[in-house]
Amino acid sequence: MRKIALVICEGETEVCYINLLKKWYKSPVRIISHIEGTKITQSLVDSRTREVKISAGDKVSTFLMYDMDVPAVNEKILSCKAELLLSNPCIEVWLLLHGKDQKTALSTKAALQELKKSDTVWNSYQKSSFSEPQQAFLKENLETAVKRAKQLKELQNPSSGVYKLVAILQDEG
Repeated sequence: MRKIALVICEGETEVCYINLLKKWYKSPVRIISHIEGTKITQSLVDSRTREVKISAGDKVSTFLMYDMDVPAVNEKILSCKAELLLSNPCIEVWLLLHGKDQKTALSTKAALQELKKSDTVWNSYQKSSFSEPQQAFLKENLETAVKRAKQLKELQNPSSGVYKLVAILQDEG
């Protein structure tokens, strides 16, 4: 039986982060990321899940990795049957937790500003890519981010469920 983690993502930044996890963890879990943006529906989730299943013995776990800064998309996501890896308001909160214990609510714009202020490594941050120093910073502070994310209230601002995928990879590695 093969274990497959299908991570349906909102955009490129999420896929970049998934690719980092694949590089860091030599897990027997095969991770497949797929960008769907705002088109997310249960039938799309079911269709993508069927596509990655090669044999009857494959165990596919489906995850949704999305930002929670668009209320109309949130309704669609919350109605889907999948493990939620949501960041509120955005994925940058997850990145921020690597260097700062963020406990107060913030907007997407403020999250980007806080990230850039949190450490000099983020001064040149651009969505959809991580420089070598940023990758090293994320890897070095991953456990700290996991601890901080677990202390936040899921789906509330600020929060991030990305740590759940990290935990699965750590358990399987």
